[in-house]
Amino acid sequence: MNEQKKSITMKDVAAEAGVSVGTVSRVINNEKGIKEVTLKKVQQAIEKLSYVPDEYARGLKTNRSNIIALLIPTIWHPFFSEFAYHVEKALLKNQYKLLICNADKDSKNEIEYIKLLEKNKVDGIIGITYSDIDKYVSSNLPFVSIDRHFSENVYYVTSENFHGGQLACRELVKRDCQNLAYISGVNKHLNETTERGRGFKAEAKQKNTNLYCLEMPEPLNQVEEQIRTFFEKHPQIDGIFTVNDFMALRVIKVLGDMGKIPIEDYQIIGFDGLRPAFDQPYLLSTIVQQIAQMAQAAVELLLKLIREEKIDQNVISLPVHFFEGNTTKKL
Repeated sequence: MNEQKKSITMKDVAAEAGVSVGTVSRVINNEKGIKEVTLKKVQQAIEKLSYVPDEYARGLKTNRSNIIALLIPTIWHPFFSEFAYHVEKALLKNQYKLLICNADKDSKNEIEYIKLLEKNKVDGIIGITYSDIDKYVSSNLPFVSIDRHFSENVYYVTSENFHGGQLACRELVKRDCQNLAYISGVNKHLNETTERGRGFKAEAKQKNTNLYCLEMPEPLNQVEEQIRTFFEKHPQIDGIFTVNDFMALRVIKVLGDMGKIPIEDYQIIGFDGLRPAFDQPYLLSTIVQQIAQMAQAAVELLLKLIREEKIDQNVISLPVHFFEGNTTKKL
């Protein structure tokens, strides 16, 4: 009969390293002031014995779980997937793990996740949400919002969305577009993505350009049918700006089915700057958000909240720029 393998404890590590249990505990908890020679002894003992620290017990002592939750509307959207990748990368550098909470575009799921996260003691939340959840977020739980300003008490990270809309209009007009269109979904809860449309409309008005808008209530239904009907009604449209790249790709598909070709029949600019892979160019002409920098800023801001460090500003707004892809004329 095989003997059950003995679980390695902190005492075993201490004995192997020739130090006290308290010293092993300090090393595991990344405490400062430990001599390099002692640190090396403990790390070698941990590796030799294949010791795995009890994260639950460690969390009880430090009142930290070293887990950050990322609440996103859907994992299917390319922007949210890329953002999650960069958040995890930034967290790992700070010895934190990421828990992804996919709300599947359902506000009830978001609320249930927040309640669950508060009970299970994550150290903080980074939230991309377009629902009315601010009253469910405890003031005791560090929270950083992305593209949504709930109140003066909530910290958030965003991009220069209004300027991005203005920039899209300028680039289309610069390329001789005279009949512009703005296409987006519309959420009943205000968020920063709304600023993209506001910026585009304001610039179109200033330039005295014809403007047609298709703003579809969310949750989105029969999107391609709505897009087709819109362009059948306004065949003169020659310059299009969409709320994000994902919407731009849907518009291109519909117009392709209608026999229209980008640049030859119309020009289109998206928003986000999504790529099929990190070493490949952007999919189309777009207003590029600095997704990696947004993720880094959100993580840094949240860690400051967790550590109760001084924060100079509760809003971080990052610049955007235009990328000339294959859906607008070359200048």
